[in-house]
Amino acid sequence: MAETKPLLRALSGETLPTPPIWMMRQAGRYLPEYRATRAEAGDFLSLCYNSDLATEVTLQPIRRYGFDAAILFADILLIPDALGADLWFVTGEGPRLSTITTEEDFAKLKGADDIHDHLAPIYQTVSNLSSALPKEVALIGFAGAPWTVATYMIAGRGTKDQGPAHTLMQENTPLFEALIDRLTDSTIEYLSAQIRAGAECVKLFDSWAGSLKGEAFDKYALAPAKKIISEIKDRHPGVPVIAFPREAGDKYIGFAKETGANCVALDNSVSPEWAAENVQVDGCVQGNLASSHMVTGGQALVDETRHIVQTFKNGPHIFNLGHGITPDANPDNVQLMIDTVRES
Repeated sequence: MAETKPLLRALSGETLPTPPIWMMRQAGRYLPEYRATRAEAGDFLSLCYNSDLATEVTLQPIRRYGFDAAILFADILLIPDALGADLWFVTGEGPRLSTITTEEDFAKLKGADDIHDHLAPIYQTVSNLSSALPKEVALIGFAGAPWTVATYMIAGRGTKDQGPAHTLMQENTPLFEALIDRLTDSTIEYLSAQIRAGAECVKLFDSWAGSLKGEAFDKYALAPAKKIISEIKDRHPGVPVIAFPREAGDKYIGFAKETGANCVALDNSVSPEWAAENVQVDGCVQGNLASSHMVTGGQALVDETRHIVQTFKNGPHIFNLGHGITPDANPDNVQLMIDTVRES
């Protein structure tokens, strides 16, 4: 039964004696079994679109660690790929895309309703996982938020300051907003299809939300999240949504109320004390151990893990990192984190 799953209980607003645990990028390069499966797939995108292998890498950290949730193995840039942008990955450097900087570029994109054939293998992975996971483990679907995905589509790659997207926002606002709207509608369709395939909750990753300030944050991070979450809840009543407006700072305050998110994920640039006082008052929070502890380990990892658990113990909390685990992490440190949370 869904209500027996710790993650879903926390997302419903329940304060649990031990917070459920999962970890962003828990299926990834720090695990030798992941690297072996990735080699079998041939390249990263082939792994994403191979339902059997994507299912396998999603299950690997569940088998090894017994996390309370599995998150679909995919990538936030699969939506632009499905919309018709060219997408490839350069080893050691990351993603590359054909750029959207003119009306002519935008006109070549498909409509939001035309993405499903391309993304069918992703939905199959979700379906596979829905039947393969242990009964107590929740299944999380996800997508990138429109602003974050747009920054890659406009620049053609990841950038430190998201400068090209900010420039297009200022110099050609109608085109920029048309792209945001197309991504918003596509994200609704993508997440809805994941839920139909078996995802029990979904997460919206706005990794670059922190580079939006003031009114721009409200228009291009908060408003799209609100539209996506509202539509998901209309179509799929009872399915919770986790929002992650990373490095939002003071904009974390009230984000759950404004958007309808069931949980706000926190990066580690905000302290647990501040977040408990300002964010957890509105409901569930997720986070926020620094991912560097997964590299360095030791007593500092134990102490900070206990500190986070204690600080958030009076409200609904999901234990996680403040960002994804890095490839140089030691798998033993992940086990130490889990043991510490469950013994706290």
